[in-house]
Amino acid sequence: MSGGATVGTSQLSNSADNIEPIQVSHDKLTIERFIEHHPDVTTLDLILFDMNGVVRGKRVPLSQLNKVLEQGICLPASVFALDICGETVEETGLGFEKGDGDRICRMVTSSLVTTPWQENSAQAIVTMFEPTSNQPFFADPRHVLEVQLDKLATKGFKPCIAVELEFYLQDLEPDEAGNPQPPLMPISGERMTQTQVYSLEELDEFKAFLDEVIETCNAQNIPADNITAEYAPGQFEVNLKHTSDVLLACDQAMLLKRVVRAVAKKHGFYANFMAKPYTEYAGNGCHVHISLQDDVGNNVFGENEELLLNAIAGVLAHLEDSMAIFAPNANSYRRLQPNMFVPLHATWGWDNRTVAVRIPASGTEDKRIEHRLSGADVNPYLTVAVLLASIIDGIENKLTPPAPIEGDATLLELPMLPISWDMSLHEFENSQFMKSSFGEEFCKVYLANKKHEQARFSAQVSPLEYQWYK
Repeated sequence: MSGGATVGTSQLSNSADNIEPIQVSHDKLTIERFIEHHPDVTTLDLILFDMNGVVRGKRVPLSQLNKVLEQGICLPASVFALDICGETVEETGLGFEKGDGDRICRMVTSSLVTTPWQENSAQAIVTMFEPTSNQPFFADPRHVLEVQLDKLATKGFKPCIAVELEFYLQDLEPDEAGNPQPPLMPISGERMTQTQVYSLEELDEFKAFLDEVIETCNAQNIPADNITAEYAPGQFEVNLKHTSDVLLACDQAMLLKRVVRAVAKKHGFYANFMAKPYTEYAGNGCHVHISLQDDVGNNVFGENEELLLNAIAGVLAHLEDSMAIFAPNANSYRRLQPNMFVPLHATWGWDNRTVAVRIPASGTEDKRIEHRLSGADVNPYLTVAVLLASIIDGIENKLTPPAPIEGDATLLELPMLPISWDMSLHEFENSQFMKSSFGEEFCKVYLANKKHEQARFSAQVSPLEYQWYK
């Protein structure tokens, strides 16, 4: 695995045959029914999402499905040491230093679905465990989130979340200067050049693509709620329905990207989830709505404003520590600019879209926090984990937020959040909150991964440097 070896392969690892079958609680009837209802399916993609949110995994024959359920599959721990380019970051300590050994990945049976864009194929999410103790592997982002869910559960709370993702459709061909460009509209044949936010005509132009996105989401049990044209040519937002199954919500956010990219390719477009694809246009955001329920399903934010304020204060208190999660790469910081519809300060407000933490106008049952800082390039598991850890801290320590902002928060002279990669990594590295919430091991792996990526990125000579400094 080290040195950039890939994890994809066409068969199960032989070492899986030598591991004791894992006792799983999933119902085998689900597997039998799936095979019965989909007799044409012959291959299965077993997927997990690495630290950067990149899809990794193995492709196996569907005939191995029961074996996968009982025994799991083997993948090396270094899958979570991969940088954005797929190279192993040895500084994480997950590579050759420890022999690059395998771990067991178990299937999330409820995630088993067909992949409509691939013939005779299905997919399922897997999560990583230690082979001897069967304990969750500390660096798997899905397990990182699970820890925070368990902490909230011990306090009698169950979060309910919804994720909104923005993306750009782009032409497969660059413009004359070699830069990405908005696509030609399928009906008129004209190239998109205007910002037509909430335009129904724009939705009409791309109806075939958008309809197939919704159809494919339905086939994969991804609850895409609505689609809007956003604040730039070719930019759209897809909202996912809220759910109290937080792991599922993050699964769905990751799988939505996979669907949108696949359907876009089929229609002759490229779907771009970069935080800032264009210099002159708004970036892509990932907004997360969070409420807390008590043990009988009541929205405690709606019934207890003091608790809501504690939660808001916790999120605001740890935005600086968390920027390396909310803005995970070099391009993320291109989005964090004035006049680009992005909050730059630790602010909150009632129904105010210029702040970092918005409380949307709603009734008691729907009272929630909306986190508006993250870009669409984030890992949703880690983003939600950080938000929940911050909420826990705010509630435990009864933190109090500053006064809510009225009007345009971006015009106020307030301390800026870290809006450079260097600053964010520095805050992350020195944060006791991150270490106490997520463990020193995880923080070491994440920081090493990102510092390595930053060093590689900084060493590259860009075309702009040739233009300016030749």
